[in-house]
Amino acid sequence: MKKSKGYRTRTRRLLKKKPREKGKLRMSKLLHQYQPGNHVVVKIDPSVHKGMPHKRYHGKVGTIIDKRGRSYIVSVRQGDAVKEIIVRPEHLEPYKE
Repeated sequence: MKKSKGYRTRTRRLLKKKPREKGKLRMSKLLHQYQPGNHVVVKIDPSVHKGMPHKRYHGKVGTIIDKRGRSYIVSVRQGDAVKEIIVRPEHLEPYKE
């Protein structure tokens, strides 16, 4: 039988929360407003399935380009290419330089 190649394959360690992080997410994470040009870190929250980016973008630093509904369009470098991904704020954190 062939191995499945679904959206969340091989993410057992990547999408696992530590015991003290489990439960509902913080409201401050949802209420944080990002402006175009802000730098953010894509950090997937496994308890929220909506607006979840692909696992290859986890831990990457990107730039906010625009807002689309509740989500943000984030420009992320992947190798030589620059990708634009649509991510909800639950999966974003401000980047501290």
